[in-house]
Amino acid sequence: MRYNQLGRTGLFVSELCLGTMTFGGTEGHWQAIGQLDQDAADALVRRALDSGINFIDTADVYSRGVAEEILGRALQNLEVKRSDVVIATKFYGTMGAGPNDRGASRGHIMDAVEASLERLQTDHIDLYQIHATDPVTPIDETLRALDDLVSSGLVRYVGVSNWAAWRIMKAQGIAERQGWARFETVQAYYTIAGRDLERELVPMMRDQQMGLMVWSPLAGGLLSGKYGPGSNGGPEGSRRLTFDFPPVDKDRAWACVEAMRPIAARHGVSVARVALAWLLAKQHVTSIIIGAKTVEQLDDNIAATALTLSEDEVKALDEVSALAPEYPAWMEARQGADRRPKPFGAARG
Repeated sequence: MRYNQLGRTGLFVSELCLGTMTFGGTEGHWQAIGQLDQDAADALVRRALDSGINFIDTADVYSRGVAEEILGRALQNLEVKRSDVVIATKFYGTMGAGPNDRGASRGHIMDAVEASLERLQTDHIDLYQIHATDPVTPIDETLRALDDLVSSGLVRYVGVSNWAAWRIMKAQGIAERQGWARFETVQAYYTIAGRDLERELVPMMRDQQMGLMVWSPLAGGLLSGKYGPGSNGGPEGSRRLTFDFPPVDKDRAWACVEAMRPIAARHGVSVARVALAWLLAKQHVTSIIIGAKTVEQLDDNIAATALTLSEDEVKALDEVSALAPEYPAWMEARQGADRRPKPFGAARG
């Protein structure tokens, strides 16, 4: 297990991060994602920690707080030293019936962090992230509240998820001007079959020295190798049979899967491991969030850290998954090709 610097901070996190969306699903689409009880969650957390993972991501909205509760109890049950684990959680989603039980207002942030701390049974959150774009609350209101949390010690660092690059840059400018805590991380969807963030978010993150946490690295299981043309949602019990998310261009996904199959066979590993290894080879990836329903699934994902793809294999996968040129990127490439030392998305050296 390798450890990467979290953005420009002095904190180091494992290249894999344990996700908790599968913890405690009791209703709605959370049932399709996962219904792990306390004992099953304890086993996953124990296996993750034993493998060297020191980074765990959750959110208050996962099963309306149940995932945070289960994670908090798991860390207590396993007697994990607080300084040995980096806990990340998120706020924004609907947590009640009231009009202010959601969003990124100061009021909701203060209520949300208190509730998350209680559920997690901890006195601080290492990385507190806004989960979505709030079209109502001014960015400066959100940032001021987050800065107060950092100043009070309740939160160590703040991050953002699912925002456009321009909005993040606006927030970074406000934070710098006011001397407030800035966003240190971006949590975003990224897979070999969904490379959209390379257009704007990756260049922005490099410029701002922000860490990238990847969610749904297997596109909701679509890149596990269990799916293909005509699969009609996958094998019985598959999450995508009832929760077809995130949206993926299926033709692009199948082309990527078919390109990964011979590589997987050559290395004697699963297609899923190849998909994860491709992500781990990208310099702009800090940590990949992996979720699992069983210890066996988790073990297979963890094993991706031991898989090193050759330069030719990475090149082949880059080519089959390449984004179609869009303006102004194709003009920038034409005019500035001789002044760019390394293309965005290049593999780790």
